[in-house]
Amino acid sequence: MTRGDLGGFEEFLEKRLPALYRFALVLTDSPHDAEELVQEALTRTGAAWWRVRRKDDPEGYVRAAMVRIATNRWRRPRRELPVAEVPDRAGTDHGVERVVQDAGVASLLAGLPYRMRAVLALRYVDQLSDAQIAGVLGCTVGTVRSQASRALAKLRAVGQEDTDGRAAAADRGISAGEGHGS
Repeated sequence: MTRGDLGGFEEFLEKRLPALYRFALVLTDSPHDAEELVQEALTRTGAAWWRVRRKDDPEGYVRAAMVRIATNRWRRPRRELPVAEVPDRAGTDHGVERVVQDAGVASLLAGLPYRMRAVLALRYVDQLSDAQIAGVLGCTVGTVRSQASRALAKLRAVGQEDTDGRAAAADRGISAGEGHGS
């Protein structure tokens, strides 16, 4: 990478790193895995920056790489490597903190396949249009809409099961309480 290429890559990182990390966090459901995913995608992008920077959407290239890497990791068995010391995280992104702290959303998204997570993250977190999402994921607009619809249906079904379960438990508690008071 030449000095000019390096400057362009560093500028890209300064502007887009928080958004890329948020996207990775939604894909992986783990801050550690998200950091690893971003690092691997940016390593690959940096090696090909001379070619990537000429594209209309370098960020889309990185996002597509992240989806491919995450999908490939999901398909192969995971290995955990012990570390002697956990590094401090430099800076914080309040949007990321909100997603991490909302365990309900994180656990719901964790139940979805990576492609569906990616569509929802790109649509609702990064506010991309269906056409832009299709460009990032390398599929058609129809596929994006289909994946989003299926993902939302799955999330609604899980939400309905939780609501029905709580309502049934509450009904049992009320009827049990009424039976003892008579």
